[in-house]
Amino acid sequence: MQQNTDYRRRRDFSALLADRSGLLHAPHYEAQVQAIAQALITAFQAGNKVLWCGNGGSAADAQHLAAEFSGRFLRERKGYPSEALSTNSSAVTAIANDFGYDRVFSRQVEAHARPGDVVIGITTSGNSPNIVLALEAAKQQAAVTVAFTGNGGGRVGEVADLTLLGPSGYSAIIQEVHITFGHIICDLVEQALIFGPLEK
Repeated sequence: MQQNTDYRRRRDFSALLADRSGLLHAPHYEAQVQAIAQALITAFQAGNKVLWCGNGGSAADAQHLAAEFSGRFLRERKGYPSEALSTNSSAVTAIANDFGYDRVFSRQVEAHARPGDVVIGITTSGNSPNIVLALEAAKQQAAVTVAFTGNGGGRVGEVADLTLLGPSGYSAIIQEVHITFGHIICDLVEQALIFGPLEK
């Protein structure tokens, strides 16, 4: 869904709400969400972990969704290994200082990702260099790569094994789609780990 919005003029509540109309109903979402959920289920059941990365609001989403697995989403169950790579300020600042900001996530992926892990990169543009490099590093580690993206997918859509492709438009709209489907993924994964395999 393409957003063609003129942000230079005043827009009221109704117009802002209209921007969001139908955003969750694109036909490709169900298959993408189910595939990503299954990748996380497979990883957790095998004793693997999930690593998340993003910048700005997407970093906040990465931390939020990581915590839903290491903590709890809705149901009582054991914690699962799930971490956001933006949370260790010493690692982020040291790597940025020594290697450049483009390497802040890929260097951590090199250090922490193992075969069978899942690495999820979140970028609304699809082209954030540090997310692209993180997913490329994950492939070198034989990890499963997932992109939460928008605006046609961008470079991460070409690199990732699995993609959640949000709408085209401004970042806030794409982030709202990401967190909504992120929560649905959390719910599906949690249900499968407690109740058994996902229904087809």
